[in-house]
Amino acid sequence: MVVLKSLLFSQYDELVFGFATKVNVKSSSPFEFNLSLTVGDEQTAVEVRREEFFSSLGLSKKVALQKQIHSDKVVYVEHSGVMGVCDALITDKPDLGLAVSTADCTAIFLYHPGRKVIAGIHSGWRGTANRILEKTLIKLRTEFKVNPEGLIAYIAPSISQQNYEVGKEVAQNFETRYLIPKGEKYLLDVAKINYDILRNFEVQSKNIQLSSLCSYGWKEMFHSYRRDGNASGRSLGVIAMKGNS
Repeated sequence: MVVLKSLLFSQYDELVFGFATKVNVKSSSPFEFNLSLTVGDEQTAVEVRREEFFSSLGLSKKVALQKQIHSDKVVYVEHSGVMGVCDALITDKPDLGLAVSTADCTAIFLYHPGRKVIAGIHSGWRGTANRILEKTLIKLRTEFKVNPEGLIAYIAPSISQQNYEVGKEVAQNFETRYLIPKGEKYLLDVAKINYDILRNFEVQSKNIQLSSLCSYGWKEMFHSYRRDGNASGRSLGVIAMKGNS
């Protein structure tokens, strides 16, 4: 397993971050290095893989997960385990990982060095249309006194615009500048929308890292529901802050 890191996040010794891939994985499972319990994979195998991934980050089982439903619900967490139905997690607790599951959808991870608070957001087209990232940013500002100019953001690998074809019923939720017509369909750039949400919230461009890797195009590296359908597994990205010990 190769774990992707963020160049921006790597500048902070107190920060832990990793995004799991399928690279160098030898598995008899049809889902390869799947980290989700909701795709029909064997539970024991998933738990073993999760432990391997979490341990590689120094977190073991100290990770908060969520039952993602493409909502705009943002939850503050103080302990590990499954947090229930939501699509964004926030914590100011050290040694607690926040996990986001993905297989094409955009995952955004946030850190404010001054306020010592982190967030992990799952934002597919529905979450993006419902502005879940913006709602997370507002919660950070109002409840944690976060100054947007001090935020550090990483937008993880997701499906690229050239591979994300949607119908009119989806396209009508977004401005035309994020759409490229393709016959009766459109190509949608979800990652760019979320990048612009960060910029409009006054997060500095130098503090945003937008991955150029496409989950659909890099088959040997990423899971992709658009590419593989029900045979697709899920990846996890995890962010955490180290404690003083």
